[in-house]
Amino acid sequence: MLDLSIIMYILLAIALIALVFGAILGFSSVKLKVEADPIVEQIDALLPQSQCGQCGYPGCKPYAEAIANGDVITKCIPGGQPTVVKIADLLGVEVPQMDGAAVPEVKVAYIDEAMCIGCTKCIQACPVDAIVGTNKMMHTIVADLCTGCELCVAPCPTNCIEMRPIKLTTQTWNWQFDKNLIIPVVNTTELQKKLVVGEVKDE
Repeated sequence: MLDLSIIMYILLAIALIALVFGAILGFSSVKLKVEADPIVEQIDALLPQSQCGQCGYPGCKPYAEAIANGDVITKCIPGGQPTVVKIADLLGVEVPQMDGAAVPEVKVAYIDEAMCIGCTKCIQACPVDAIVGTNKMMHTIVADLCTGCELCVAPCPTNCIEMRPIKLTTQTWNWQFDKNLIIPVVNTTELQKKLVVGEVKDE
């Protein structure tokens, strides 16, 4: 049976070793820390986080990094034109004018409920919880939540999911106003006045 003093020495040695390694790890985390690019983080926050890969990158963060390095800002199909406008505003650039052929067609998923077997594989694949249903019960899509990422299509064993274009309504129409026709509005609640909409013409 070990003496009590020996046990105390062992515990003190273990504590000392843990303290030394903790100090080394703490110093390393500070010394070797890689600062993230703040603009990448801001762009990533504007993207829909569907991680669908339709932009040609494996996820939203890599696409945000590509945008920060000069890639075009119009590749996010789930985000659509509203996301393009937000990114352009963040970067301080003009919103790209895309012709009809270059504009990605925004679609939402649709489930043929007669073919659905309730396997829940599409629910597991959906990154935005836009599919409602339970095991061995019919599923359906909440169109207002669907980002059109298409991640639910491939896992479906009965091929009952298809992507359909969004019907144009007053809510989904891409309203593009001529700034010259909008009365300039200035935000006066901030310390530094900022033009919110419109353009001030030089006299």
